[in-house]
Amino acid sequence: MRRSRSSWGIWSKSPGWLKGTHEKMIKDFECLKVDEIKVEKAICPVAEEVPLSIFINGRHFATAMISPQMRKEFVAGHLYSERIVSAVEEIESIEVEGDVARAIVANPIRAIVPRRPIVSGCGGIASFLDESKLPRIKSDLTINKKQAQEAMKAISLSETHIATGGVHSVGLFDQSGPVSIIEDIGRHNALDKAIGSLIIKGERFDLGRAFAACTGRVSSDMALKCSVAGIPIVVSRGATTGLAITIAQRTGLGIIGFLRGKRLSVYANPERFVI
Repeated sequence: MRRSRSSWGIWSKSPGWLKGTHEKMIKDFECLKVDEIKVEKAICPVAEEVPLSIFINGRHFATAMISPQMRKEFVAGHLYSERIVSAVEEIESIEVEGDVARAIVANPIRAIVPRRPIVSGCGGIASFLDESKLPRIKSDLTINKKQAQEAMKAISLSETHIATGGVHSVGLFDQSGPVSIIEDIGRHNALDKAIGSLIIKGERFDLGRAFAACTGRVSSDMALKCSVAGIPIVVSRGATTGLAITIAQRTGLGIIGFLRGKRLSVYANPERFVI
């Protein structure tokens, strides 16, 4: 670990893309609120969860359970982070109508493998992991403690999480601050949407110069998605898993977990963290 010699621009206001989106993700339900002395009826805001059936070149590929916003971005990011396309140019078109998404890609062969449903709490479809084909991250990016802390603060401003307690936030950050911050019921979905938002915009952003921050644990699918996308560092306020660390050690991904207040733990590739 080396000492930082550079400063980083810090932001203090809630990012604009976190505002005005929570209404689409929340539905009110009647509930009973119970404490030690009373029981009362109330209206409770609850995070929405919807199915999205994805078809690639006319063939059913998978059904994902996601938050209802940014479906097109999710499909674009998912195709890229799950190695269905090796370059964004291979995505020829994506159309979303209701709960059905239809994508046309240049090389549909990778999408032929049968897929299980992509549920909101257990990761994507990277269970067919072939460790012999793990990508190697080429970036030399490092971050310091202040950068990691400020990124965690930024993704914790979610209005939807404050209202429901039922979503995760994932952000992509570069040396100047936040690039994209997305909410979803699944942290892996939110990462796909963050990547997909850049693809949909057509921005030629180098993910090798960015790091990810997430509110949920860094599991194997999160580590693999970051590695495939070329994101060199992931920061979380939660835990990580043994397989995620193994993947990170083999791909060059830096994992920082349990970032809470002034404390954090560096689990993989500590040279990416500058004290």
